[in-house]
Amino acid sequence: MRLHIPNLAPKSTHARRFQTEPVPFQMLLPLKLKKEVSGKNDKTKEAACMQEMAVLFACFKKSEFDQKQCLKEVTAFQTCYNDYNQRAKVQREMGKKGILIPGEKKLTHRQLNQLLKGFPPL
Repeated sequence: MRLHIPNLAPKSTHARRFQTEPVPFQMLLPLKLKKEVSGKNDKTKEAACMQEMAVLFACFKKSEFDQKQCLKEVTAFQTCYNDYNQRAKVQREMGKKGILIPGEKKLTHRQLNQLLKGFPPL
């Protein structure tokens, strides 16, 4: 049977103490980069046409959800969404082929692997 008496333990003890001496480095694996990048996190989670959607919902609220009074906002949202779908489709096709797009800030894993082939590790 265990006895737990919390009042007898000193109050200033901590579960973790900071380490005073430096920890020596132990190399478990060689320190070099791989030749390729995995494609685990290639999912894009960006929201498209948020400004147009906000304007559309504000118009719906003002006109009590009557679509006839908000035709201009509906068409603006639809054109924005169609443009976004076309851009995303072209980007997906280029990403699947591994073609590098000049000036592109987000590259897929295939595009990064294509770029890394030009600069192999030493």
